[in-house]
Amino acid sequence: MNQQEMTDRIARGQGFIAALDQSGGSTPKALRGYGVSDDSWSGDDEMFAQIHAMRSRIVESPCFGCGKVLGAILFEKTMDGDSGGKPVPDRLKERGIVPFLKVDKGLEDEANGVQMMKPMPDLESLLARAKAKGVFGTKMRSVIKRNDPAGIKAIVRQQFAEGARILTAGLVPIIEPEYDITAADRAEGEKILLEAIEEGLDALPAGQQVMLKLSIPAEAGLYSGLVDHPRVLRMVALSGGYSTDEACEKLSANPGMIASFSRGLLQDLRASQTDEEFDATLGAAIERIHAASMA
Repeated sequence: MNQQEMTDRIARGQGFIAALDQSGGSTPKALRGYGVSDDSWSGDDEMFAQIHAMRSRIVESPCFGCGKVLGAILFEKTMDGDSGGKPVPDRLKERGIVPFLKVDKGLEDEANGVQMMKPMPDLESLLARAKAKGVFGTKMRSVIKRNDPAGIKAIVRQQFAEGARILTAGLVPIIEPEYDITAADRAEGEKILLEAIEEGLDALPAGQQVMLKLSIPAEAGLYSGLVDHPRVLRMVALSGGYSTDEACEKLSANPGMIASFSRGLLQDLRASQTDEEFDATLGAAIERIHAASMA
């Protein structure tokens, strides 16, 4: 797929985006969920080898290339690895899946009700490397813990500022100011978030587009006005800790948003499964998430 084909697939494709971007801090938890205990590996190299084997198994599964997975978000080490004998971005595109890269370096400590992203001084070099590997876009996450208008506005400003660097490098940023789904004041805080996002979108130069990845809103349909915004390429939803069934049910009530799930996609996969069991389990999750995304 060339750049225009990838753009068209993300903008109009009937499917969802898989999140395969667990980083160093979340990798042990992801491996435990997959049935790989901490004593199965020693040191970062062995840990990342284990998680890469899991991701490669997903990428190579027959159901993953069925056309219902539009894109996949990768961790940097996954982007640099191989699957099916080819570089992962090339293998994904060969299977009709658009590659994205997680670029943030983690979160700052909470202040003003939010966790901002840590500085990314080497972002341009990472973006150049990703572009050379055929990656289409990026993903960066920050987190809102409570309804503090100053904090919410600051977190969105940071997301769009980093997004501008990504657009300059020729990639499409996924803007992800996640709202903690356990926050008691989420319904009101998400209205502040919506206003801040609209301001950020309206300030983008004409012709530029970003993607938005948001928690499924407490008030169904809250973000419907963003779906057709001329500067939004696609609206995607994170599962945010919901189970697959919960996330799909809530997503179905928000037409125009498609899934970008991690836990909701991977929760029932196990290293001990036979290939047939693995493919059947992954395929069932893909079917559920696809149906909710197209509701």
